[in-house]
Amino acid sequence: MLARVWSASIVGIDAVKVGVEVDISGGLPGIVVLGLPDSAIQESRERVKATLKNAGFAFPMRKIVINLTPADLRKEGPCFDLPISVGILAASEQVSADLLGDYLFLGEVSLDGTLRPVAGVLPIAANAQKMGIAGLVLPADNAQEASVVQGLAVYGCKHLSDVVNFLSNPGRYKPVQMDDTVETLHITSLHSADLQDVKGQAHARRALEIAAAGGHNLIFVGPPGSGKTMLARRLPGILPPLSFAESLEVTRIHSVAGLLKNRGSLVRDRPFRSPHHSASGPSLVGGGTFPRPGEISLSHRGILFLDELTEFKRDVLEFLRQPLEDGYVTISRTKQSVMFPAQFTLVASTNPCPCGYYGDTIQQCTCSPRQREQYWAKLSGPLMDRIDLQVAVNRLKPEEITQQPTGEASISVRQRVQQARDRAITRFQEEVNLRCNAQMQSRHLQKWCKLDDASRNLLEAAIRKLGLSARASDRVLKVGRTIADLAGEDELKANHVAEAIQYRTIDRMQ
Repeated sequence: MLARVWSASIVGIDAVKVGVEVDISGGLPGIVVLGLPDSAIQESRERVKATLKNAGFAFPMRKIVINLTPADLRKEGPCFDLPISVGILAASEQVSADLLGDYLFLGEVSLDGTLRPVAGVLPIAANAQKMGIAGLVLPADNAQEASVVQGLAVYGCKHLSDVVNFLSNPGRYKPVQMDDTVETLHITSLHSADLQDVKGQAHARRALEIAAAGGHNLIFVGPPGSGKTMLARRLPGILPPLSFAESLEVTRIHSVAGLLKNRGSLVRDRPFRSPHHSASGPSLVGGGTFPRPGEISLSHRGILFLDELTEFKRDVLEFLRQPLEDGYVTISRTKQSVMFPAQFTLVASTNPCPCGYYGDTIQQCTCSPRQREQYWAKLSGPLMDRIDLQVAVNRLKPEEITQQPTGEASISVRQRVQQARDRAITRFQEEVNLRCNAQMQSRHLQKWCKLDDASRNLLEAAIRKLGLSARASDRVLKVGRTIADLAGEDELKANHVAEAIQYRTIDRMQ
């Protein structure tokens, strides 16, 4: 007998409907899986066989052919365990096949019949309605994640026998509803690192506020112990919260990466990723035989923090240039090409030289000019062009270290950041893909960053003196626009441009 069960496979961060066809016929007992399955799916033959026996069902000792359609799409992962199990039960007439065409089945099975959670459920749920699916049947641990999608019936089951009972009498089961308390826990557990713990560093604190308000890339350069990492780790605390649409985007990416199994229903906090400087290029941009998102995509709508930037390999850093400009990364393989979103804010920190004390007023630098030149050669000009805010951070004076003043709290700064972002969103209401000033293109600068004579003369002088490229000068205007938003002003003025130029004055430190 032939039975067909619907499931899905992940391609990038999207889902493709997959048919699981099971045919039981005469011949020598055995299971054959067709349709470009990976090793995990091939292993499901023995896993499903033991599961059905231990769950109290009869395993047909006949020839079983399992075909995964479309045949030219590579399938991976243990999420096909449940649809294969249901298909075998339906083909052997141990369960009714009447409802199989209405539902989509996902899940890994344990040998005792328990359903285990799988990755990538949210993208599948988001695309289920487009696939013509009435509802999802999946492990109970994935139910909250899938229930985020409105208008889709989600049924969470703990055991294979629960799936069989559902197919026999679906009226006894109610769809899972999204648990608002889980969302609230995510919202209230915001980042504990507060700006009020930072002593001094007024210039760096101002740069953090501008970066948060406009989504600008930022680098701190200073000697060891000056507080570069501490400042960077406080940036998430002053960023505005994710909107519901942004939360869905971030959650889909983390779901595909398998990071949501025990994290509730929805990611509510902006991501903060901090890979080690030994990270490879594919770990940053994503990759693999079945492409998976890398650190820059996991930082989507959040922060990618690269501590000790000059310790990263130069070729690894060059991978960042295209995503920083385009907001997405394309990974091409022989048989497929996938695109991952990567609209992140790059925050970096580094020492000014190998010994770390070049330009320090307390300790003398021991590096030669040649050593400093080689040290900074790891950072190419095009990469530095894409960093809007370049801030020199000096070590604190002794009196600043010993005093105990309370700085401005992150919540106060976040309010100003939110107001500035609201002004930008109002300005961009007719632009579909614009959410912050850092995303503006040249045509937007001509419209919203018009210069008066004083501002134009100031910018032209800075271009001549600092050798700014066209890209760098555009980024000065974007930063100036953010400074004007923080000041609550509609027009870009000379003082806004002047402050923006201050953040382009870090030399190559050779």
